[in-house]
Amino acid sequence: MSSESTLYIVATPIGHRDDMSARAIRILQQVDRIYAEDTRHSLPLLRHHGIETRVWTLHEHNEEARSATVIEHLTAGASAALITDAGTPLISDPGFKLVRACQAAGIRVSPIPGACAVTAALSVSGLPTDRFQFVGFPPARSAARQSWLQALQAVPHTLVIYESPHRIVDSLRDMVAQFGEQRLATLGRELTKRFETLIHGSLSQVLERVEHDANQQRGEFVLVVAGQTEDGAAQGSQALAVDLDKTLSVLLPHLPVKTAAKCAAELCAITKKQAYDRALKLQGR
Repeated sequence: MSSESTLYIVATPIGHRDDMSARAIRILQQVDRIYAEDTRHSLPLLRHHGIETRVWTLHEHNEEARSATVIEHLTAGASAALITDAGTPLISDPGFKLVRACQAAGIRVSPIPGACAVTAALSVSGLPTDRFQFVGFPPARSAARQSWLQALQAVPHTLVIYESPHRIVDSLRDMVAQFGEQRLATLGRELTKRFETLIHGSLSQVLERVEHDANQQRGEFVLVVAGQTEDGAAQGSQALAVDLDKTLSVLLPHLPVKTAAKCAAELCAITKKQAYDRALKLQGR
């Protein structure tokens, strides 16, 4: 059985229902109560895994008031688990106030790790992951968002950003304006779900793809953006230049310049103009 007087912070899938650990299922089956952000969202997942524990709501609007009830329940020797709609609780989700209150009351808080959109996106981004910064959701209004992004311009490590479907295009436009067209990025949409999409390339390429495909403006988004190096270049830009030259050196002897540039642009995730200008330079024009 689960430990008494313990609050478990349990990660749930970010999409695919079977991305749930055996330990997480066991804990959720054994605790006395489960606190969920939205019971309408969580109950189908719990039923799918045969979890019949009673579920209570705990969200941003009732967390402060609910915390006292949770602590009273736990200090009586019972156990509970906190889950969110998707992924790991407290990562841009409710739970911070409750965890702090439990710690202050001397109640044990134990993590049950699992899925997290941040690490899932990082693992497939192709960008440096030895150091990264999760910055959550940008401000909703453009002026505030641009100021927020401007403060992140010179960050030297990889950034991870969440965004909603109705703001993804505007946010990408502001990122192009603040970070530059050529900053490398990966956009993850609907990760682990049926319509999962990963778009790799420069910010301008990612924006172009999303702008021209309404399907890419739906769902949940995680954007991984390269940091800036000391010389002002984005992470990976030197490697990209080497790859572009190698690619063009193979293509140019066999194809017209425009065709070679088009192919190189697609292979190296840059604009056609960049590839064309570099091809002309390599040919000494």
